[in-house]
Amino acid sequence: MAATTLGRRRKAVPVGGRHRPTLRALLYLSPWLVGFGVFFAYPLIATVYFSFQRYDLFTLEPVGLLNYEYFLRDEAAWTSIRNTLWLVVVMVPARVLFGLGVAQLVTKLKSGVGVFRTIFYLPSLVPLVAGTLGFVFLLNPGTGPVPTILSAIGIPSPDWFGDPAWAKPGLTLLALWSVGDLMVIFLAALLDVPKQLYEAAALDGAGPWQQFFRVTLPVIRPVLMFAAVTGVIQTLQYFTQAMVAARVASGSTDSAGSVFTPGYPGQSTLTFPEWLFHQGFRDFAMGYACVLALILFAVSMVFTLFLLRQFRGLGEEDA
Repeated sequence: MAATTLGRRRKAVPVGGRHRPTLRALLYLSPWLVGFGVFFAYPLIATVYFSFQRYDLFTLEPVGLLNYEYFLRDEAAWTSIRNTLWLVVVMVPARVLFGLGVAQLVTKLKSGVGVFRTIFYLPSLVPLVAGTLGFVFLLNPGTGPVPTILSAIGIPSPDWFGDPAWAKPGLTLLALWSVGDLMVIFLAALLDVPKQLYEAAALDGAGPWQQFFRVTLPVIRPVLMFAAVTGVIQTLQYFTQAMVAARVASGSTDSAGSVFTPGYPGQSTLTFPEWLFHQGFRDFAMGYACVLALILFAVSMVFTLFLLRQFRGLGEEDA
């Protein structure tokens, strides 16, 4: 009896000692936990709550699903969705392919690599507002130097930011002009591909295109995935360039009594974040803006998970 009692006493563990590893882990994770709670969890919960309210920063009135029902009837919202999806489908692949092509070109140069690398990278350092202003003025059909030069050699120039058919392609050109950030990332990835793989492929009779598709692309796939995912997320949040280009092209100002509706010309540059901003901070329909924010968050998550799954599937097929 005494031996059994003594054995039980030896196996007893202090309550504080049992939970000490958990408390230590929570202590180490506390900065991340606080940041996650303050900057993600609480805003997300608050956004869901306000999406069921009629909220104009002063009054709060429960309205149930009326904000969500209004979204289904909001033509401007659906127009902004179509424009944003157009930018995702066209602008993101164009930026990735152009950035990869420029990086591949720079790696093949024998001299002046630093000069060309600097020339291609500098536009990405220009602030978004300044770069958009300069780009719109350069392509202005009346006074811009680019249309003037093209007309002098007999090439007609479209009204890039004044014609609804050319506004989104104009924004795409602006995105390609500032592709230097992607170019640098791809350049680092290309220079990191082992040369032995190219030598082995050349010995097997692979040409330049076969080496690119069979050696280069599989090695830099993680970088391509990063560029595609971040590009989609950034394009779903596309705001500054479209807003500034529309304002400059329309000649609108924020003077007293003037009202600017984003999307000039003809709502062709109206993106989903622009409409969200307009509803929340122009019309002060905060409840409806919260609905738009939740939709944007959900769509971003779906696109990201889809791209990650596609790239993972490609990796498993190659393996």
